[in-house]
Amino acid sequence: MVQTSHAPPPHPHQALVLKSAICSRLLVLTLIILCRILVSPYDTSAPLNPPCLTTPNDTHSPLRQSRIASAIENGIVWDSVYFVRIAQCGYEYEQSYAFLPLLPISISFFSRTVFAMLLPFVPQRTLFALSAYVINNLAFVLAALYLYRLSITILKDPEIALRATILFCFNPASIFYSSIYSESLYALLSLGGLYHFVSGGNNLAILLLALSGCARSNGVLNAGYFCFQTMHRAYHALFQRKRVTAALQIVIVGALRSACIFAPFLAFQAYGYYNMCVGRFPDEIRPWCKARIPLLYNYIQSHYWGVGFLRYFQLKQLPNFLLASPILSLALCSVVHYAKSRPQNFFSLGFQTTIEEKNCGVVFLSDDVSGSKEAGSVEKSSVRVEENFKLRRRKNVIKGDDANVPIESEPATRPGYLSASILPFVLHLGFMTGTAFLVMHVQVFLLHAMHIGLALDF
Repeated sequence: MVQTSHAPPPHPHQALVLKSAICSRLLVLTLIILCRILVSPYDTSAPLNPPCLTTPNDTHSPLRQSRIASAIENGIVWDSVYFVRIAQCGYEYEQSYAFLPLLPISISFFSRTVFAMLLPFVPQRTLFALSAYVINNLAFVLAALYLYRLSITILKDPEIALRATILFCFNPASIFYSSIYSESLYALLSLGGLYHFVSGGNNLAILLLALSGCARSNGVLNAGYFCFQTMHRAYHALFQRKRVTAALQIVIVGALRSACIFAPFLAFQAYGYYNMCVGRFPDEIRPWCKARIPLLYNYIQSHYWGVGFLRYFQLKQLPNFLLASPILSLALCSVVHYAKSRPQNFFSLGFQTTIEEKNCGVVFLSDDVSGSKEAGSVEKSSVRVEENFKLRRRKNVIKGDDANVPIESEPATRPGYLSASILPFVLHLGFMTGTAFLVMHVQVFLLHAMHIGLALDF
């Protein structure tokens, strides 16, 4: 009888990842409920719900609001007030344009479809909050699965991928992913887009990464991955293949793909300009409308939230810097470690990567691999490289040629954090670290860096 060997599953820990993500959300939601019951909230804006300026509020309300409905509405605090208000009334005030439309649109859609049957029993605002909780917690679970798959694809190590995903599920900023914030949707779309990008599914990757720019403004930075890929492909076509036409075609395609990722965010800025600037009397026109580049988002962040270069460097903000110092330190050490371990690859932006690495399934540098349409092409190429390495090692051992027996760290594609395919993620993390420290509210970096850093396995 011939015994057939079964290959190990491509994602051996996926069931464990799913269970961990669900358990982490149940734990966080339980802690939220307990805190609401036992501790008086610092922010008291939850009960505030003035009538809409343009469209009438839903006047339907049950005679007596249940405790569950009240508990759900009490979670509408801080930025959640803006998201629910936009879903209910649209963009009424200038500062509300700081909150991008994907989450409010999703909330409105879910409340009018999936939870429409509950409207006779609970107020509309409660349905908006309930929809947001369901959307964000479901998005987080899917984001964890995408992070695990992306980590396997990049790091080539299921154990490290599992460790990174578990840390993501129980990260210090975990509460924001289960509250009415846009972080969960952004994590799902950005991680999903990057997974399909490194797996060769460029069209789906563009769609998801473009939508990430509708969830959070820093989603436009994901266009940098396509710029990085285009830069290396064009260089390869122009200087190695000596094909000017092919290089020009690569640049045009890469520019169009990057533009598609920028388009939703820019369209929203145009929408804000039209609503706030067009058709206004001269004394009603806001200062940013007259700027050479009238970018509403930058003005709002600076005017209402005090975001700007070194503007957060105040003595009263020292506790926030201390709060963010662990993740800032980890991010900085991660970037420095990669730069010191692979200085040629880091400082040359990958152009001095060895030929062997470029031709062994590194999707950002290899034109052949990145052009593949199979979703699992990267994992398969890595397996082939490892098998060739082991076969060559066995042959040299059999021949007794100890001098030519390769050591364990010799494979052309270095697995784990020091592989060449990690470079664009390291650059992204380094840029976000510097921006968070010098420009942003530094504690917000906990949210933006978490899924990037954990994918690299801090």
